[in-house]
Amino acid sequence: MSRDSVVDESELMEVSETEWRALSEEGALVEALLQEKTGGDRIRCNICQRRCSIPAGKAGYCMTKINVGGTLYTTIYGVISSAAADPIEKKPVFHYKPGSLAYSVGSLGCNFRCVFCQNWQISFADAVQPSGMCQSGFTPEDLVRSAQETGCDGVAWTYNEPAIWLNYTLDCAKLAKKAGLYTVYVTNGYATEEHLDTIGPYLDVYRVDIKSMSDEFYRQLIKVPSVAGILEMAERAKRRWGMHIECVTNIIPTWNDTEENLRRTARWIAETLGELTPWHVTRFFPYAKLQDVPPTPAETLNRAAKIGRDEGLKFVYIGNLATPTGQNTYCYNDGTLAVERIGYHTRLTGITPAGRCATDGTDLNIVM
Repeated sequence: MSRDSVVDESELMEVSETEWRALSEEGALVEALLQEKTGGDRIRCNICQRRCSIPAGKAGYCMTKINVGGTLYTTIYGVISSAAADPIEKKPVFHYKPGSLAYSVGSLGCNFRCVFCQNWQISFADAVQPSGMCQSGFTPEDLVRSAQETGCDGVAWTYNEPAIWLNYTLDCAKLAKKAGLYTVYVTNGYATEEHLDTIGPYLDVYRVDIKSMSDEFYRQLIKVPSVAGILEMAERAKRRWGMHIECVTNIIPTWNDTEENLRRTARWIAETLGELTPWHVTRFFPYAKLQDVPPTPAETLNRAAKIGRDEGLKFVYIGNLATPTGQNTYCYNDGTLAVERIGYHTRLTGITPAGRCATDGTDLNIVM
């Protein structure tokens, strides 16, 4: 994987002394992990694959890393824009602790600029400016305590991109594991190897978006040069760290809904991550800067699900669309209904404590 920056310096924002001092007073300013001095006053941030080379007095592309006097700081430690005790199915994660609650938190900023972002209000936010929408000073201890008090079995970093939040997610994950809670990244997959290897021992679930197999899609709609690094990190999460992987493709009419693209996506998941890896094909709704594209037709989602099964995937789920059976888990061997899902209500109907079909013992790749 290249260690060259993929960010033009013109995309980096100026940061004033008043701004960074205000963040410091809030406790949000913490010396960033994975920083690399590259000569002069520049520091390379190795937390995500953009690898911004940041001069003094500026912020990185995600607007959450600032170079103050030759040291890189994160601006969002303990900064929470959203928090909720969510069903894990909402992530969506269907094959890890089904029916459990995950205490879910998000912050500000993102290393992507998806023109169709559903959470653009926080993802596109300026994380250098103090925001009235956020709570500051939410410590890892606060997170674990809130998870326990709300009856959650795990914690999830979601809503915005966790890959830009490593200082906080790492501290929280370590504490969560000690408390017996599972941990989840809901991610666009653009973390670096160094990032993944840092948090790998403490992360249970890697729910990753594979938006398209087309580099052109990523370049035009997201401002990322290639899907390759995302695929590499998903495979690393699986092979090196043994994380539970689930993949999501939000199907956007005219952009990533061709049969070729859907087949390539499903085939890569089946061949690289394994045929038991869940693939969620979800309905697109017009949003943010992509409002001239209609919602995904139901027939497109049904076609995508069939393509996934044809390419060897055993568990393909339809999301963001009401369907009587498209979110249920069936044994692929004998058809037993193992897990029934209606909205976010989950009922275990034919599954053993070991995550196998209760009828014939088939491995359903479900962690109970």
